[in-house]
Amino acid sequence: MVKETKYYDVLGVRPNATEAELKKAYRKLALKYHPDKNPDEPEKFKEISLAYETLSDQKKRKIYDEGGEQAVKEGGSGGGMHDPMDLFDMFFKFGGGSRGRDRRGKDVIHQLGVTLEELYNGSVRKLALQKQVVCDKCEGRGGKKGAVEKCGTCHGTGMQVHVRQLHPGMVQQIQSMCSACEGQGERISAKDRCKSCHGQKVIRERKILEVHIDKGMKDGQKITFRGEGDQEPGLEPGDIIIILDEKQHETFRRRGNDLLIMSFKIDLVEALCGFQKVINTLDKREIVVMAHPGEIIKPGDIKMVVGEGMPLYKNPFEKGRLIIQFQINFPENNVIQESNLRKLETILPPREECIVTDDMEMVNLTEYTLEHDSQRHRGSGHAYEEDDEGHMPRGMQCQSH
Repeated sequence: MVKETKYYDVLGVRPNATEAELKKAYRKLALKYHPDKNPDEPEKFKEISLAYETLSDQKKRKIYDEGGEQAVKEGGSGGGMHDPMDLFDMFFKFGGGSRGRDRRGKDVIHQLGVTLEELYNGSVRKLALQKQVVCDKCEGRGGKKGAVEKCGTCHGTGMQVHVRQLHPGMVQQIQSMCSACEGQGERISAKDRCKSCHGQKVIRERKILEVHIDKGMKDGQKITFRGEGDQEPGLEPGDIIIILDEKQHETFRRRGNDLLIMSFKIDLVEALCGFQKVINTLDKREIVVMAHPGEIIKPGDIKMVVGEGMPLYKNPFEKGRLIIQFQINFPENNVIQESNLRKLETILPPREECIVTDDMEMVNLTEYTLEHDSQRHRGSGHAYEEDDEGHMPRGMQCQSH
């Protein structure tokens, strides 16, 4: 049991979430609330980063589970929180951290939803983006040659410092963006400004990218277009980074690099007497799986087909394994006639004989569901809970009906 679930709720996962589930949740939320994409909610990005940084570290997670957020804040976590942007860079392995961002233009990050079929067969997707490029009319100057001058208000720094006296002997310095040059550190008279970029030095243009999804790529994999990101005068252009987001498939689940897993329903007669069944693969082939007569399939049995799993990335002619977990459809009540039941009894192994004596009490079996039980508790006005061992609470006893 965990003391509180706030960090888990922030990431949208359960308290027993695995490391892989935490990573996937952080990746989706961090991309969604990154300040470049969502500048109106900077605190949300910090909150997501703090939750992931805490829960992704086993020691910090144990402290949080036992003592909650307060225990983490009191220093038990072994240090303060990293810069959320550096955590983001480390997670996506962009490298460079804050220093790298100072030397280069910003990277443009996009999440691309892909189907399992596209990851299996490979695909080419066209993606239309809006990117920032240096204005070619003024060559990134913002105006005519010689028209750009240093801002006299901020002396070229782009920032203004205001001093406010709080009380005798104590003053406060407040730094804000220069209103005269809008933080540019330069000024261009209105008549000399570039008519194309209006003195901004950059313009927006539409860019069509062809994204090649290779066979065997996986959820969260990055496809990087070097130097195709936003441009700024005097800086090396950033990259456009496409992050693949695998959509849930109705039949197959992928695990690891090469496993495909599916649940497969068969009837009771097929489980006992053998079968031949067709499976439609992700590349639109039909394969036949079979169980020979006398080979009994039990509920939950798992079988494997070699060479029908996911293609290996950069080695697509080699495929992994297809894992099939069987579920048995049992007949509904009263479907089998009594005469046929007698025949089944002669074929199937004999059932264990039960000796009933006069002092025994006969009871009936009735249907039971968790939903029925919870409704019953709500109706009686009681809230029963299990203890930590999973036992019934004190004061309750099992009764025969």
